[in-house]
Amino acid sequence: MFRKYSISDTLEIYKSKHFPMQKKANSSLRHSATVGLGGNVGDVKRRFHHLLFALSRDKRVEIIETSLILKNPPFGYTEQDDFFNSIMQIKTSMQAEEFLQYLLRMEKKYGRQRSFANAPRTLDLDLLFFDNLKIITKTLTLPHPEWDKRESVLIPLSGLK
Repeated sequence: MFRKYSISDTLEIYKSKHFPMQKKANSSLRHSATVGLGGNVGDVKRRFHHLLFALSRDKRVEIIETSLILKNPPFGYTEQDDFFNSIMQIKTSMQAEEFLQYLLRMEKKYGRQRSFANAPRTLDLDLLFFDNLKIITKTLTLPHPEWDKRESVLIPLSGLK
């Protein structure tokens, strides 16, 4: 199901039928969002596929493109398993804050528990960009802080159109 390629001693990429994937963008949905996917508990690559299909069934969301899946070491709290990360380009009818709440509900649906910063997790969904907006509120910062310093974002993002 997945093809694995090593790109360094600590980094691997995985490809499958749906990661990476690109659809023709003729969506009538108004907003564009870039979402970072991550996780390191359980079968994360399979969970990414389940998430893709769950999102595909929601009329408020259309997946335009997905990146490859990157396996990389954790940062912050390093005494945990490596992470798998990917990126999705999404069109949505929801506003930024509403879409963030939607992503948080999806994390919870897939077993995410917030025990401490950088803790192991089943699914982490980060709203990286939304319509080129710059927002800083108590609950949402766009673009996502530090996105441009993380291999877990830069490598998958580099393959998107």
